Amino acid sequence: MAAGDHRPSARIAIVGTGYVADLYMPSLRSFPGLEVIGAFDVDPARLAAFTAHWSVPAAPSLAGLIAARPDILLNLTSPSAHAGVSRAALEADVHVWSEKPLALDLAEAEALAGLARSRGLHLASAPCSVLGRAAQTVWAALRDGRIGTPRLAYAELDDGFVAQAPHQRWRSASGAPWPAEHEFATGCTLEHAGYYLSWLMAMFGPVRRIVSGSARLLDASQTGGGHAAPDYASASLHFDAMVARLTCSIVASHDHRLRIFGDGGVLEVDEAWANGAAVRVRRRHVIRRRLFDSPVAWKVPAAGGGHPMVGRRGAASMNFALGVAEMALALAARRPPRLAGDFALHLTEVALAIQAGGEHRPRTAFDPIAPMEWRR
Repeated sequence: MAAGDHRPSARIAIVGTGYVADLYMPSLRSFPGLEVIGAFDVDPARLAAFTAHWSVPAAPSLAGLIAARPDILLNLTSPSAHAGVSRAALEADVHVWSEKPLALDLAEAEALAGLARSRGLHLASAPCSVLGRAAQTVWAALRDGRIGTPRLAYAELDDGFVAQAPHQRWRSASGAPWPAEHEFATGCTLEHAGYYLSWLMAMFGPVRRIVSGSARLLDASQTGGGHAAPDYASASLHFDAMVARLTCSIVASHDHRLRIFGDGGVLEVDEAWANGAAVRVRRRHVIRRRLFDSPVAWKVPAAGGGHPMVGRRGAASMNFALGVAEMALALAARRPPRLAGDFALHLTEVALAIQAGGEHRPRTAFDPIAPMEWRR
């Protein structure tokens, strides 16, 4: 967060104390003003392990947790439970930060957004890496004209052949297993497309047209029962002034690159899941009769200050609390959080459309969001 705008303060309640909750806790503690006042999980053993490890109070029920009147409820439940938990909090007049997606159905997501709006509340959605240093540096480089007019982007979110990884042995800090059943059932697109989709939306605005192809390439013998969602999707996303191709899979070799091609060169970042990833510009040259991109890339300077950085947790080097912290600052300033409302709803609609496949023209949109103050 920027100097003078880096001390968010809020009382946070956590629902869902599984694998992802252990990713959030070190990030929440990087902001001393974010106080975790309690946690709840439908699994008593999991709740006990989490609260003991992190020394936070355990709530007897969801209603009991909400009754403690948190400023923000952090919804880290399984995707199928997101909508119900968020609704319960909103009906109790509590702001919500939800893990992605807001809901597994667009009509349900729209109903939640409408409920929040009618009550003067904010409903925001992960991921928050668009608020991080790498994404904000990419955005600043575009505004500075470092590659001229952007025309096309390639965003890769391939995670390797996950079914053959030893994920049965993956455990979080408090001992939670990696939620393979939920990951495979929900699908890698709903789980991961948002990491670059949110960057592209912030930089280029709403998606006006989606042309996507998706497929389930793995079978139940490789991923276990309940695997009905696509494990591959690739979409052309048409913005007002440019097009992006975004691909997700848990089959292709690990590749998290973003490349934005402009009139004057290429803007590159290698890793969506690292707030500190280097951002580079590769110029285009003509020598004799040959056009080529320079083999040498120039690093774009990152801003000083910025936000607290956290160490690597599993596959990610991300501060998972950037969105919660920005939401707390927004509530204190009586302004909408950047990743709430129409932005969160559009993110959900586009991710659902990419996973579904086919052609889709979104019925949602959003007003432009501002870069973080420290990168303006």
